[in-house]
Amino acid sequence: MEIGSIVGSSPQAIAEASCRAMLAGDRVSHGLGIRLIDAGPGHASLGMAVREDMLNGFGTCHGGILFTLADTALSCACNSHNRRSVAHHCSIVFLRPGGLGQQLVATATERALNGRTGIYVVDIRDDLGQTVGEFFGHSRIIEGQVVGTG
Repeated sequence: MEIGSIVGSSPQAIAEASCRAMLAGDRVSHGLGIRLIDAGPGHASLGMAVREDMLNGFGTCHGGILFTLADTALSCACNSHNRRSVAHHCSIVFLRPGGLGQQLVATATERALNGRTGIYVVDIRDDLGQTVGEFFGHSRIIEGQVVGTG
């Protein structure tokens, strides 16, 4: 499906097109190798392989890199309804670091969407299925759409 040709499309197709459009212009995500795994209305899963240049002084992937992966998943989930949204509050709990070569997956799930405000939880797991971190975010819908419908 071409981005911009979503008139009459299903909510699933709209969610996928919105996430792909957002990621297409996201240079940070491209630089980190973040990729879309799955998207639907109110949810998104994104993956990233831990590279050597992502390791901190302890030789682990922790902190800002994990926050960026989780925040990008939140961004895809909250914009999946094709209503432009921004995060206005986020927090993260780190449970364990990622390691070199691991495939990390951040899955964002919409817990509530009421008016212009949404609440999201993002679960970050390693390739063994262990929880690396949990991210909590609130979104705010702003003017416009992510993908044109005309």
